[in-house]
Amino acid sequence: GATNIDKHIRLNNTGGLEVVNSAYNAVIFGFSDGGVFTAANIISGTALRESKIAVSASAIDLATGSYFSKTISGATTFTLSNVPASGTAVTFLLDLTNGGAATVTWWSGIKWASGTVPTLTAAGRDVLVFFTHDGGTTWTGVITKDVK
Repeated sequence: GATNIDKHIRLNNTGGLEVVNSAYNAVIFGFSDGGVFTAANIISGTALRESKIAVSASAIDLATGSYFSKTISGATTFTLSNVPASGTAVTFLLDLTNGGAATVTWWSGIKWASGTVPTLTAAGRDVLVFFTHDGGTTWTGVITKDVK
């Protein structure tokens, strides 16, 4: 059955629809162009947007969103919580600044291109995308390095 996730739909000031948190102060995702909010739009990603969530420590909570940012200032070990059960695909983006400036340790189960953990940019941004469909047992990690 469905689960109540305490989110609300509202019209924004450009005539688009947004899904917001219960306090109405954080947009989860929405359409900023006044587009029609339909299953087809969600599947195709037409005008879909999501607010960026700053990772305060090193725990990424997938119940809060799918676009996270972190600036590395010392050794960091990332962990995940609220990974959906096997059979439900989940993808998230991590916008990482200065990732190569210190040791970054990833959660287990990540499969990288050629089986090699990428070298992160010491002074700049890397954008990483992760996805799983088996409850987080295995993840595929993809990186766009040194984004300018």
